[in-house]
Amino acid sequence: MKKIVVMGGGTGNFAVLRGLKVFDVELSAIVSMADDGGSTGILRDELGVLPPGDVRQCLVALSNSSRMMRSLMNYRFENGGLGGHSFGNLLLSALEKVTGSFEKAVEEMGRILYIKGKVIPVTTHQVRLKMVLNDRSILEGEKEIYLSDKIDGGYSSIFLEPHPKPNPHALSEIMNADLVVIGPGGLHTSIIPNLLVEGVSKALRETQAKKIYVSNLMNRRGQTTGFKVSNYHAEIIRYIGDDIFDYILVNNQRPAKQLIERYAEEGELVENDMKDSRVISAPLLGEFGVQVEGDTLLQRSLIRHNSKQVTKEIMKIVDHL
Repeated sequence: MKKIVVMGGGTGNFAVLRGLKVFDVELSAIVSMADDGGSTGILRDELGVLPPGDVRQCLVALSNSSRMMRSLMNYRFENGGLGGHSFGNLLLSALEKVTGSFEKAVEEMGRILYIKGKVIPVTTHQVRLKMVLNDRSILEGEKEIYLSDKIDGGYSSIFLEPHPKPNPHALSEIMNADLVVIGPGGLHTSIIPNLLVEGVSKALRETQAKKIYVSNLMNRRGQTTGFKVSNYHAEIIRYIGDDIFDYILVNNQRPAKQLIERYAEEGELVENDMKDSRVISAPLLGEFGVQVEGDTLLQRSLIRHNSKQVTKEIMKIVDHL
């Protein structure tokens, strides 16, 4: 059975994991621990727990439990003292307190949700993501970086504070993988934070696994305005330290004009400008307006990856390993 490791974040990562779980492969999701927004940020600050949000999303994506159970884990309280918190985040944080370990909490929740594969935090240390812009201002935390519209002006550094030790299980999964899938996901908030953890980039350079980069569909205005596939690729290999990718999966499908117009204030479609034998060009867009059963995360994203199409292209690679 082939071993696939997925690194990314948000709706893109959710779509990849959700699609791959139906195949006869051994899956591992390596998750950034830099999240500090919304419910996750409050739980971090008030309870001193590790950030549960991205981990919860990966667990739900890999879950083979009932639709009701998946919906429950994504359920977000609307008011009262719990307003803004998702049930899954609260459960993970409670399990961390009961077991005394975030990793054990993730394992227990994985059993509750009957997941296919493993979800592994890239580090088990508390960290904050920080970025120093060219104007010398500092963006403190993933949330502030995600909401910034000044990153287009350039930044001198992005780092985790304190500099964390890696989770050895994450490094082991990378070294023993047959295929590593990086992306799609927020460049500065989902992908790069994993690469900033000591030893992760080294493991990606040294593993014998094939590596595929799945490009984002949309740019984020103020952060990646005007970025093409080559810009994302260059920024990622800057932090890995080498061009490790054997395949680069890009979308060649255009959404409806009215949908692009609705996104105009947030950003524009990522264009492929790479003339490279490694590029796999395919129609990867999910259908607009189609409800994805039990998966509220995907329902919130208007322009999103088609889980089945992305998985189809990845599995073509797996079949030739």
